[in-house]
This record gives sequence, structure tokens and C-alpha cells, in this order.
Amino acid sequence: MRAIVVTDKAAGTAGMTLVERPEPEPALNDVVVRVHASGFVPTEMAWPSTWTDRLGRDRRPSIPGHELAGVVTALGYGTTGLSVGQRVFGLTDWNRDGTLAKYVAVEARNLAPLPGDVDFTVGASLPISGLTAWQGLFEHGRLQAGQSVLVHGAAGAVGSIVTQLAGEFGAYVIGTGRAADRQKALGFGAQEFVDLENDVLEDVGGVDLVFDVIGGNIGKRSAGLVRAGGTLVSVVGPPEAQPAEGLAVDFVVVADRAQLGEIVRRVRDGRLRTNIGNVATLDDAVAALNPTERISGKTIIRVP
Repeated sequence: MRAIVVTDKAAGTAGMTLVERPEPEPALNDVVVRVHASGFVPTEMAWPSTWTDRLGRDRRPSIPGHELAGVVTALGYGTTGLSVGQRVFGLTDWNRDGTLAKYVAVEARNLAPLPGDVDFTVGASLPISGLTAWQGLFEHGRLQAGQSVLVHGAAGAVGSIVTQLAGEFGAYVIGTGRAADRQKALGFGAQEFVDLENDVLEDVGGVDLVFDVIGGNIGKRSAGLVRAGGTLVSVVGPPEAQPAEGLAVDFVVVADRAQLGEIVRRVRDGRLRTNIGNVATLDDAVAALNPTERISGKTIIRVP
């Protein structure tokens, strides 16, 4: 099968190559999925799991990508809950070959049914962004209706879904980003927007929840905005500063079939819009994943 592989950690996405690889075999409780569309997160190139397996052994050349939408083609021994021919989407294992390929083997529990009226491209854009937003807001941020939420990167792939979900659940949403992102963030439902290059972040005042996808100096300054009893949720590593009277939480997203179902249900009924910035084929994936200009939204790779 055709697949994108990486071999050089220092080269990052620039070291990607399109090659022929053996088709995967399903292990215990696995399924094999014919990938129709794949998502990719650029920070994967810095993740240890991209380069080693769970025992720390070098697994290069490895296939990156951990989001997919496709069709089940084979079941491993003992696999239940899914069937051959079923449309699925989900989040693959971090330490195994990923989804920038024609086929991928993945634990069945990591996948959810993809309704027939949801395009594969849309399905592949949802797992990491949607689950990160859901788990950050509701599991770790304990969002309550009427609270205020500061969403960094509100026009991005994760931030746009955070903005929409927070708004649906009755929060007052303040988005941040670059000046060019203002209208996009407001279009996703932010009530206010802070231009991080020209506005003063501290003018926001106190908020109940900060959802941080940036980190660094912005993350440290954001800690000072969290009200007593509030939470700073980070998806870019442990926060460098703690709220004076609140919590700071960092987490790694996990696969969850029920939450994927909640997310795709909202896409179907119009409550949630995905944020796709670019779509390319597997033949053009290396160039698409090494863009020469900034892309606001997720890049999805179609696998014809």
C-alpha cells in the first residue's frame, strides 16, 4: 500500500516521503480500516510515540497521522462492536503506525460509527480537535452554564470547536488569535475577540476557564486571569504558572466512542461546524503538510 513515512526526527514534516509499505494485519481486538481521509497534527513530529513503541524501541520508518475516517475491511480475533463494511471514524493508537496510508490497523474501541450523511473529509477532521475540546471543557475544565471562557487560538482547528461547544453549553466565550482571525473566531461564536499582537490580554479581566493551545508567555499571563475556583486547561504541556486561587490542568486526549458520537451528532444537526483549512490527496500530502503560508484550520489528506 502507499503511505507517508518519517525517518528523521530533526527533519520534521520536511522529512516525509511517500513510499510503498506492507498492508497491516489486525491484532487481537483490532480492525483494519481502508482509510478514505486522514487528519494530521504537526506537533506529532515532536512526540516520542512517533518514533518509538510502548517499550521504547525504535519503530522507524513510522507512518504518522492519528485521525481517520474510512471503512472497516477486516476484524482481528475477538473484535466486537464493529463489522466489515462499516463506516467509521476515530483516533488511532499513538505508538503504532498511523493514518497517512491506504490502510491502518487500530483498536476497535478507538473508533465510532460514521453516519452515511457525514463526508469522510469531515469525519477525519473531528477526532483530535473534537475530543480535545470536549474533554478539556467538560472533564478537566468542569464547564458550567453562565461561566466565562477564554479560548486561545479560537479560529484554529481545536479552538473553533472549543468556542462552539462552550457557547452551546451556555458559556460567555472570549476568543484570541491574530488580527486576521477576528472575523473567523466571531463567526464560530466568540462574543469577544482579543488580538494577541495588538490588544492587551489582561484587559479581559477575570474568567472562569482558560483553554490554552499556545503555552509560553501567553499561557503564563493567562494564569493570572483565572478567577477563584476557576481552571486553566492546557493541551501544550504542564502550565508554567498556576492560577492564584484556581487549578491548572494539562492532559493528553484519549479516544472515546461515546464522545465521538456526541460530536458527530452535533455536526449532523448543525450545532457544530468543523474547521478544515486545506484538503489534498495522498499524492500531494508531503507538499500539503509542508505549507509555504499559514493555513487557518485543519489539513485533511484524502486517500483515493
